[in-house]
Amino acid sequence: MAEIVDERLLPELLAKIKGLELRARTVVEGFLGGMHRSTYKGSSIEFAEHRPYFPGDDVRHVDWKAYAKSDRLYVREFEEETNLRCYLFVDASASMSFGTTAMGKFEYASVTASALAYLALKQRDSVGLVLFNERTLVYIPPRMHPSHFETLVEALESVRPYGRTNFGSAILELGERLKRRGLIILLSDLIEDDGSFQRALSFLRHRKHEIITFQVLDPAELELPFDEPSVFRDMESHRALPADPVALSASYRRELEKFLTECKEMCSKVHADYKLLRTDEPFDKSLSEYLSWRSRRRRAITSQPLIGLQQE
Repeated sequence: MAEIVDERLLPELLAKIKGLELRARTVVEGFLGGMHRSTYKGSSIEFAEHRPYFPGDDVRHVDWKAYAKSDRLYVREFEEETNLRCYLFVDASASMSFGTTAMGKFEYASVTASALAYLALKQRDSVGLVLFNERTLVYIPPRMHPSHFETLVEALESVRPYGRTNFGSAILELGERLKRRGLIILLSDLIEDDGSFQRALSFLRHRKHEIITFQVLDPAELELPFDEPSVFRDMESHRALPADPVALSASYRRELEKFLTECKEMCSKVHADYKLLRTDEPFDKSLSEYLSWRSRRRRAITSQPLIGLQQE
């Protein structure tokens, strides 16, 4: 059976909508609407205030009104359980301007980042933004107020990709600004030539941050669909390479698979989540990953034993 996808999540239709803020709201509303239809059908549960009941939860926190409406057990969450400090890191180097579909990589990453920010703020999380290439271009500290969303969107709309990539330099430049632990969400093609990505991941994990890496790539980068001799140009170094893509097809795919495997392994070494995002895919994958990570975090917090309490 074919999967039904909300049209509001499709890049080719979102590309017709002017304004990053409206695009983000459209993505999140379509995504949450789909979740309500599939998982929360018949209820009006607010994601930021409730979570499913798990064996061992205190029954005093069960929302019996929600149970009466949905015939499912939900637990009220306290603010300290739900609040999260989230940093969105968006690669704004020249290679991110590449694109052969309705949206280029940077545009796709910007819509994804703004949708994640909108969803996180609805969840009462505080959200910050870092735009970088070989240095930090924009840093906006995390805040929780709903109006903060407009500030984040304006920053994303103000930058055009340029320069080389150096994730490590951008992270080290921020230094003490990232001292408080949180969730780092990275959106990048991970195309670099100096190994700084691995060093940056290690630095962040040493600072106790959790990490989700979204590798954003264009279908042409994954499939090499060209069939005529061409000149390929590196968008960051501007180096040109004449080549016959048909003759290079097999070796290109081997090198691509090696590259993707290395990216996954670098994330795995520091226990960071990893997802590949294609710019022709709907936007639900990144939002699902964020909610899944957040749900795992809540379960880990609420499953911790209470110390120092005496039963009466």
